[in-house]
Amino acid sequence: MPYVTQSDDCRIFYRSEGPTDAPAIIFSNSLGCDHLMWQAQADALKHRFRVVRYDQRGHGASDVPDGMYPLERLGADVIGIADHLGLDEFHFCGLSMGGLTGQWLGINAGSRLTTLTLADTSPHFRPPEMWDQRMDMIRQGGMSAISDMVLGRFFTESFHESDPGTVSDFRSVLEQMDPKGYLGCSAMLREADTFDGLKEITTPTLIISGRHDQSTPPERGEMMAAEISCAVHVVLDAAHVSNAERPNDFTRTLAGFVSADTLPSDHRFTSGMKRRRAALGDDYVDASIRNRTEFNAEFQDMITRGAWGEIWTRPGLDETTRRMLVLAICAALSRWEEFDLHLAAALRAGVSQETIREVLMQTAIYAGVPAANTAFARAGKQLKT
Repeated sequence: MPYVTQSDDCRIFYRSEGPTDAPAIIFSNSLGCDHLMWQAQADALKHRFRVVRYDQRGHGASDVPDGMYPLERLGADVIGIADHLGLDEFHFCGLSMGGLTGQWLGINAGSRLTTLTLADTSPHFRPPEMWDQRMDMIRQGGMSAISDMVLGRFFTESFHESDPGTVSDFRSVLEQMDPKGYLGCSAMLREADTFDGLKEITTPTLIISGRHDQSTPPERGEMMAAEISCAVHVVLDAAHVSNAERPNDFTRTLAGFVSADTLPSDHRFTSGMKRRRAALGDDYVDASIRNRTEFNAEFQDMITRGAWGEIWTRPGLDETTRRMLVLAICAALSRWEEFDLHLAAALRAGVSQETIREVLMQTAIYAGVPAANTAFARAGKQLKT
């Protein structure tokens, strides 16, 4: 079995798949899981990437040292694996505790990272009393004492019902792990807080949250995205272990992000992304990021910079006027997909039905009755009139 022996003599198990000369991506597991949690992502990406999965110390086939495992030690384990494999630079994707490990890497070893994906994670996991209670339960009853509670947070109730096999697999890993490893990581999570260092991260960063995540809700992801200047935030319809509950959505989002090598971090792009979200809504933009591929990445970046970072941020027009111009032009040119998109966004922003009607009346005169007729019909469906 492949192991890397770290400077403190702890052996870390890892698995490497895919072409050795391809760009590498290292996956880091959550507390109570192991490297197998990334199976769907490994299967999808190992033909294009060198996929490296490992078991965090105290987990899976890795050694289980005594005492607390400091966060910097978990981060050093990743660097040790990368050095062992000759990886000067790599993509990194970690979930929950693995995402905290990724935050440490972004703050302290950013030069080694091509991109950074932080999934279902947070700069801190408070309150400490929660960890004290959980650790006492383990000391008294072993891992099975917490498994129902933990699995209830890992996945939504509907997923428990629709995919009991996957839930059972995660339960087996959790209940069979050495309690000493869970306690060593829990003691670290009780104290860890990377918030003050997030502004130092300069690596292009993707933050993924689960909409139904009780442990690290989307507000945590939004908070991190506000601190990391080069970050984008995507919300999936999942609970805490979003990569297993929504494997296809997670993998598409991740693949679209890392395949473009770097998500642009210049001011016009980042301001355009914020403006695009404000105008069209998070769901639409998140779907766009999930569909980002190596083929369309430059086109996506051009739209974000040009349309949203330059035109939509100009000060010469008020918000409603700008939206109504877009509706009129889209109707005149029969760009109905864009018309529907911007009409829905305008309604969410509180633009009145009366204003929209006046714009379409104006369109009838200057672009023709057929265009306005279609526009009124499509608007009527959204207005339900």
